[in-house]
Amino acid sequence: MTDFDPANFANVGPKEFAQLVKSTPDDKIAEVMAGEQRGKILSEVFGRMPQLFRADRAGSTNAVIHWNITGRPDGGTDTYEVVIENGTCTVNEGATRDPKLSLTMGPVEFLKIVSGGANPVMMFMTGKLKAKGDLGLAANIANLFDIPKA
Repeated sequence: MTDFDPANFANVGPKEFAQLVKSTPDDKIAEVMAGEQRGKILSEVFGRMPQLFRADRAGSTNAVIHWNITGRPDGGTDTYEVVIENGTCTVNEGATRDPKLSLTMGPVEFLKIVSGGANPVMMFMTGKLKAKGDLGLAANIANLFDIPKA
């Protein structure tokens, strides 16, 4: 599969998804994420987080993380809440609790980060990723999930 087609994402494993994001030009990702398929893509990505969560690496980590993905077709931002507590990971669409960490980025940057195709520290330093709250947690998020390398 070489076409960035959201209709196929449910059938694509994490490694294939990472390869797909890596091989798709940024402008094509931006185009898809500015369209009607955006919600389906975000739901698929966030829906997989609990399965990719590594409780063995989380230890006593208890945190609420808000992921704010800008660039919605109506100009708004989608917010997903990832809750890590008691060795589990759950995801809510929308914000229901106060976050320990809030991350804000565009849709292209988001897909690159969650597919292992970008360095979040470099994105933070260049302003493509904004982090507010516990920056130590921000630096450790990748270790809490099995993020495939494309």
